[in-house]
Amino acid sequence: MASSELKQVTGKLQADWRRVLGQAYGSDEERLAAIRAFQDASMFPAPEGTTTIEADADGVPGEWVLAPDADPSRRLLYLHGGAYVFGGLDSHRDLAARLSAASGCAVLQVDYRRAPEHPYPAAPDDALKSFRWIRDHGPGRAGPADRVFIAGDSAGGALTLLTTIAVRDAGERMPSAAVTLSAWTDVAGTGESAKTNRDVDVLISAIDDRLNDIMGGYLSGADPTSPNVSPLYADFTGFPPLLMQVGAYESLLDDTRRVAEKAKDAGVDVTVEIWPEMFHQWQMWAPVLSEGQQAIDSIGKFLKKHGGG
Repeated sequence: MASSELKQVTGKLQADWRRVLGQAYGSDEERLAAIRAFQDASMFPAPEGTTTIEADADGVPGEWVLAPDADPSRRLLYLHGGAYVFGGLDSHRDLAARLSAASGCAVLQVDYRRAPEHPYPAAPDDALKSFRWIRDHGPGRAGPADRVFIAGDSAGGALTLLTTIAVRDAGERMPSAAVTLSAWTDVAGTGESAKTNRDVDVLISAIDDRLNDIMGGYLSGADPTSPNVSPLYADFTGFPPLLMQVGAYESLLDDTRRVAEKAKDAGVDVTVEIWPEMFHQWQMWAPVLSEGQQAIDSIGKFLKKHGGG
C-alpha cells in the first residue's frame, strides 16, 4: 500500500510533467527549451552548507558539489539522466550534494552535450573525457585522486556503464566502484517491464509518447542494440564492484535486472536493490520522499565500503 507521502509525490510528478508537455508549443527548439527549463526549475536546491565550484573537465563544463565534510581526494563522477535530451547541473544539484554527504566524496557533475543538438556519440565521449580528467584533477588545486567512483541515473546510468567499459577496453585505471540509479541500459526497449510497468511508472508513463522522438534525435541512425549505445549488449568482464538501484514499478526494471545477471555471469561483484513501489529516478525526490534519502544513504554505504570515506 503506497504511503501518503508517496502518493503526493507521484501525483504531483505526473501532473506537472503532463502539464508542461501539454503546454509546450512553438517550434521544436522552443518546445525543447521549455521542457528543459521546467525540469531545471522544478527540482530542489542543494542543502544548506553545500559548496559548488565551477569546473572544466577537459572541455566538458561542470561543477564540483561538496558537502561540508567531503574529502577532495575521494571523487565521484556523477552523470545526470534525462534521456540524453533533458537534465543538467541545476536539476541534479540536490542529488549530487546528498550523494556527497552520504559518501564523503567530492562529486563532479558534468554538463555533457545533449541531443538533438549533439547526437550520439557526443554524450558518451564527454563522459569518458570527464572520467579521465577527474582521476588527476580535484576541486581547487587538488591533484591525483586516492579513489575515483562513477555513478548516474537513467541515461546517466547507461553512461556510467559505457564509460567503465571504455576505460577497461583502453587498459586504463578503472573506477573503484560504479553505481547506477534507474539505469536506461537498453535503448531498443526490449525488456518485458517496458510493457508490464508502463502504467505504474509515473514519470515514464507521463512522457512515453515523446520517447520515440527523443531517441530518434539522440541515435541519429546509430544501432540501438550496439554495445556502444546500449550497455545491455556489452561484456562486463573485469568490472569493478557495481551497485544497481531500480524501482519495482519502473518501466526500466528489466534494464537493471538483465545487466545485473550478465555482470554476475561475468564474475562481477554486483549488488541489486529493487525498491518496492518506487518509480523512475525516485532518488531525486529525497527532500520530500523518505525512500529517496534511504536509497542515497545506501549508495553512500556502498561507496564507503569500497574506499569512499
